[in-house]
Amino acid sequence: MATVNELSATARPKAGKGAARAVRREGRVPGVIYGDNKAPVAVALDYKELRQKIFAGHFLTTVCDLDVDGTKHRVIPRDFQLDPVKDNPIHVDFLRLGEGAMVRVRVPIHVKNADQAPGIKRGGTVNIVTHTISVQVAADDIPQAFEVDLTGLEINYSRHLSDIQIPANVKVLEQGDVTLVTIVPPSGYAEEMKQAAEAAAAAAAAAQAAAEAPPAPTGAPGATPVAVAPAATPEKK
Repeated sequence: MATVNELSATARPKAGKGAARAVRREGRVPGVIYGDNKAPVAVALDYKELRQKIFAGHFLTTVCDLDVDGTKHRVIPRDFQLDPVKDNPIHVDFLRLGEGAMVRVRVPIHVKNADQAPGIKRGGTVNIVTHTISVQVAADDIPQAFEVDLTGLEINYSRHLSDIQIPANVKVLEQGDVTLVTIVPPSGYAEEMKQAAEAAAAAAAAAQAAAEAPPAPTGAPGATPVAVAPAATPEKK
């Protein structure tokens, strides 16, 4: 069963930019509930409560019971806007969920056992290539995250979508076996590997040359070399 947030709101009698600005001046955040073949409902939410929910994480993948003036709406947040300077929430959209509703969400990935990766022990760094995975799932079964285990992973190697466990009731919408996490080498690693390869090649070449060289001539075991005097020239008469 998915985690469910509790939120409270009040109905807004008016929609539009002017009404939204008026709501913000009151210290509240304008929003709208739509979907499930019902008319949209304009709402206003408590700024502090909403901000806390957003920055707690998993906001867009968590079902909410939104109490609007005593009437509960089962919804999931679909989008929110933040002030570009202050990072304060300024608008939020909710999708109304009907019975047995299926939703499309982006589920984050979590890296685990990075300390068990040889590549990390050798100075490598975890590089998260794909931060979220797009899936279709029943609203009550949305996973909090997908775990990516880095145990045994070396530098320049990766974990892919096929390397993680996906529940049977979750349909992945990604195309292909996408790369999730890679261990990137530390600074200078490429030069170090190049020098090691060159040294290994030089050692192999030296060994090959020694093996192909002809053997040096040797005398009988224990014999002492004897100097040979030059032949005498016949005396002329």
